[in-house]
Amino acid sequence: MLGRGGFWVEVGDQQLHIGTENGVDRLLTKAHLAYEVEDLNAIEAVLRENGIEIFESVPIEGFERFEFRDPFGNRVECIKPLNQVP
Repeated sequence: MLGRGGFWVEVGDQQLHIGTENGVDRLLTKAHLAYEVEDLNAIEAVLRENGIEIFESVPIEGFERFEFRDPFGNRVECIKPLNQVP
C-alpha cells in the first residue's frame, strides 16, 4: 500500500488490515478493531467487572454488538451473528 501507509495480513481465511493516519483524534474516529465472539454476554460481563464502560453500537441487521475503548482510547467492537449458536 505504498503511498497510503499500512498493510494487510492474511493467514488462511483471516485478514487483518492495518492503516495509518496523521492527526487522528482517537475519540472521534470511526476506525476500530472488531472481534467476532461466540458469547457476547460473557465478554460484556468481564469488561464491566473490570470497570470498562460499554457503549451501544448502531444496529446492524443480523448481529448483536457493542463497543468499548481500550486503555489507549481506541474504539473496539465485539460482534456476534444472531444465527450463531453459543
